[in-house]
Amino acid sequence: MRPGHWIATLLLGSQFAGAVAQPVPPAPLDSYHAQLDAAAASVLPEVVSWRRDLHAHPELAFHERRTADLVAKELSRMGYEVTRGLAGTAVIGLLKTGRPGPVVALRADMDGLPVSEETGLPFASRERVQVDGKEVGVMHACGHDMHVAMLLGAARVLAGMRGQLPGAVKLVFQPAEEGVANEPNGAERLVKAGVLDNPKVSAMFGLHVGITPQPTGTISTRARGLMAGSDTFEIVVQGRQTHGALPWNGVDPVVVAAQIVLGLQTIVSRQTNLTVAPAVITVGTLHAGQRANIVPGEARMRGTIRSFDPAVREQLLVQVKRTAEHLALSAGATAAVSFDPGYPVTWNDPALTEKMLPSLRRVAGAQLLNDVAPSTTAEDFSYYGRHVPAMLFFLGVNPPGADPAQWAANHSPRFNPDEAALLTGVRALASLAADYLRDGAASGK
Repeated sequence: MRPGHWIATLLLGSQFAGAVAQPVPPAPLDSYHAQLDAAAASVLPEVVSWRRDLHAHPELAFHERRTADLVAKELSRMGYEVTRGLAGTAVIGLLKTGRPGPVVALRADMDGLPVSEETGLPFASRERVQVDGKEVGVMHACGHDMHVAMLLGAARVLAGMRGQLPGAVKLVFQPAEEGVANEPNGAERLVKAGVLDNPKVSAMFGLHVGITPQPTGTISTRARGLMAGSDTFEIVVQGRQTHGALPWNGVDPVVVAAQIVLGLQTIVSRQTNLTVAPAVITVGTLHAGQRANIVPGEARMRGTIRSFDPAVREQLLVQVKRTAEHLALSAGATAAVSFDPGYPVTWNDPALTEKMLPSLRRVAGAQLLNDVAPSTTAEDFSYYGRHVPAMLFFLGVNPPGADPAQWAANHSPRFNPDEAALLTGVRALASLAADYLRDGAASGK
């Protein structure tokens, strides 16, 4: 950007903070993007304020009532049609331009985590709640406060440019991305509730801060599988209890369980074509017995499966079940295998990703990283991508000069994303929505 241009654009951006703009002829791309960037810079102080307020008052999944009230109030002030009540605490904002065109959706997740904050920030969370009879701290340890603040900032930018846009913008402020055990998560509930309809969404975009220790302002993404699908498995091995000194009188489920743990590792190393997509099988818990001199009757284990390809995922589920059952059978035991489906693969539609890379490149410049390695973490944004073309990207929040090896990652009590990334996030979200709408209208879609 030319020297002194930010001063001019900051002044220009003030016109977008209030009433909705009147329809005007489409601006040339350079002028239109300059207005968008100016509006993003203008709203930045509010974005920082929103973020700090949200960070100080995090709420757990499906309890985001204060957050939802704040979001609904701000969207109403900006001129959005606001819908509440879907999936409990969700807030949906709809911006109609009055001109034909596609419908683009942007999403931010709102929930915090049961983590006691250790950042030492002046606006650190001091919230505590009761969970399963125990008092726990609550923290925005995954950056969802950043997500909400940036989407509110993008909402302000897009409302101010409504006169230059066709179609409609749908904003999805979603509860419970982190999920609740044995319950459908926020995105899954919203999809079932029809959030992608009335009006029907043509494409959907979202971002996630952190995940990898990329420097502040870096945007990274890839076509196809960006984040893993996750499934939880439980295997219950039934043997026959006996005295520990007389193991031949029983069937030892502990030995069988140990063989199953080792056997599961060969599924990835010897039965999965890793040139197609990576995969992970991890046993996280293993419980059996009460005394050292008793062969117990049962052993129980739980673990996670991570995959990036739908066909590979189905294959892994079959192989885990077969391996456990047959190894148990070989020792005279039985193994009952059950699966708790987690999140699907976060799949970035290849055509949509290619189409929108120029928008991200304009925002991030040399800090755009395309075709990055996939992450074995999981995201419920994946549910939207099962129904409409969707794209998620990561936003780097590691401060300049920080040692990546010392980075406190997402879900850490010391997770402290750099607020300097907020402007990049606002610009990226607003640019993706606006560019998609303008291009879709121009191509007659």
